[in-house]
Amino acid sequence: MRFKPVQPSRQTLSGVQIFQDLTADESAALARSCHAGIFSANKPVVSARDDTHDVYFVASGKVRVTIISVAGKEVTFRDMGPGSVFGDLSAIDGQARSANVITLEESLIAWMSADVFLDTLERYSSVSRAMLLVLTDLVRRLSERVVEFSTLGVKNRLHAELLRLAREAMVGENSANISPSPTHAGLASRISTHREAVTRELHELAGLGLLERRKGALFVHDVDRLAHMVSQVKGE
Repeated sequence: MRFKPVQPSRQTLSGVQIFQDLTADESAALARSCHAGIFSANKPVVSARDDTHDVYFVASGKVRVTIISVAGKEVTFRDMGPGSVFGDLSAIDGQARSANVITLEESLIAWMSADVFLDTLERYSSVSRAMLLVLTDLVRRLSERVVEFSTLGVKNRLHAELLRLAREAMVGENSANISPSPTHAGLASRISTHREAVTRELHELAGLGLLERRKGALFVHDVDRLAHMVSQVKGE
């Protein structure tokens, strides 16, 4: 079995972004319509082209969303942590899955059927509004990456990707601790280049004192400086 089944509760859904404004009783009622399981690291949760339509919620842990190109190359789209939702697109439009999702670490994941999800959106306006914000953020991220791939060179695309990762892992006003440290091959997959190019640029950034590897993590000393480097090439 891919996961260890557990009984979902109100606490299971309490940290999920789109359910933040539900009352305790509403969350408890919704949990009774869910399933949940503990997935160990590196386990598939959903696969591209599956015709299932359940919607998933990350209660704890972290998952990675990947897409397989026509040539068979695995392209990393994004990592998602506690509070995230995925599988919603298939539930909304009834189409097959468009991406693979695997766990990066042990993760507690809850899920509900498409029918329950759509009924929840109709029943609770706060959930509908929150879901619209999630989808809007997704569109903005995709638009940003399209522009980067169309206008920026490999070096600058890497800077932009590192900046995204850093902003999600801030540990101070101007520093970030990206943990676990992304592999060079993983970063190359994110920005559509080869591992050697990433290695060279990370070495250069380390030489500038901007990055430092620390016990399985990538520490960014100056997020503002990295942001300035990115904004310069984007003309912002």
